[in-house]
Amino acid sequence: MDSARTPTSPSDAVRITAATGRALATEAVHAGRDDLAGQGLHAPPIDLSTTYPSYDSRGEAARIDAFAATGAEPDGPPVYGRLGNPTVARFETALAKLEGTESAVAFASGMAALSAVLLVRGSMGLRHVVAVRPLYGCSDHLLTAGLLGSEVTWTDPAGVADALRPDTGLVLVESPANPTLAEVDLRAVAHACGSVPLLVDNTFATPVLQRPAEHGARLVLHSATKYLGGHGDVLAGVVACDEEFAGRLRQVRFATGGVLHPLAGYLLLRGLSTLPVRVRAASANAAELVARLAADPRVARVHYPRIGGAMVSFEVHCDPHEVIGRVRLITPAVSLGSVDTLIQHPASISHRIVDADDRRGAGVGDRLLRLSVGLEDVDDLWADLDRALGERAPGAIPLREALSGAE
Repeated sequence: MDSARTPTSPSDAVRITAATGRALATEAVHAGRDDLAGQGLHAPPIDLSTTYPSYDSRGEAARIDAFAATGAEPDGPPVYGRLGNPTVARFETALAKLEGTESAVAFASGMAALSAVLLVRGSMGLRHVVAVRPLYGCSDHLLTAGLLGSEVTWTDPAGVADALRPDTGLVLVESPANPTLAEVDLRAVAHACGSVPLLVDNTFATPVLQRPAEHGARLVLHSATKYLGGHGDVLAGVVACDEEFAGRLRQVRFATGGVLHPLAGYLLLRGLSTLPVRVRAASANAAELVARLAADPRVARVHYPRIGGAMVSFEVHCDPHEVIGRVRLITPAVSLGSVDTLIQHPASISHRIVDADDRRGAGVGDRLLRLSVGLEDVDDLWADLDRALGERAPGAIPLREALSGAE
């Protein structure tokens, strides 16, 4: 198993006190909802309005001018759904508190969020990006293809400082990385960045296990589709950051239209309330499956991050496509972070768009499978994996017999 030390316990992680003085688990339940009792409400309302009436057109003009200048959220009632929405704003407030940043800006997807960051930096003439592989396959493709006019230099974490140029606008890492679960020393990379903003994709870890802003990251990206929503029923992205950068992101969101639907904002706020509980339970299942996979002769290698979590990757001796085809309880599907367990073959799906040599060079081999562990009973999950892995080699000792023999 790839791990230098014992993974951090998620139950310890959720007890870390947030900047407000309240524990993270408390913030997850109450952030973005603090004003509800005063309004005589318990559940947050869903505001589906696309536009809002105003009889003060001079005042509206002044507020729009102010937004155009700084991107700050307008004071007073909402103006238009593309500029902002009260339900989405509740989710943004809550996520910023969980990540320990001043602000957060939500988008229609994780890729829309990353695109907005690139557009902000590109608009300042800073189109060069330094990035560390592996990244999520579409993030890799967006940078490599230069679809937004960006130019990328790929490097390892130790080479970040040497890769910086005068026109470098961003350093991008994902830790734990998709799909190898490789981890980066965020504090060391942030130091190497100097004045260049470090963006950390924190989708796999979530703020329950890791808050990159505490280690020097200026920008924290989430595909909120995953753990923040947590139920496989919402597409969203979000960037947690300081208010200055948030203002620029809001301007890009307004201009490009990559807005988050209010219903999605509501579902995400609801998802945050159970995030610590879900991450803790799924991580416990994952740790148990890691132990069983690591002891199984049909598995060549297991990847699991030191900080723990619910994502597991493993390389098999057999044909990985046959494993995918034999699961019955586990769902063979893309995405991750849902309450149910998902499995996929990265080289065929999530990272197929990455050049094959680059993909393999980043550790995404053809026999690698990625498992997003859910909340099912761990013995049921193992029974499904055991069957999917196929027949054991002659003479191989089943794990349970090996464990009982050691007792």
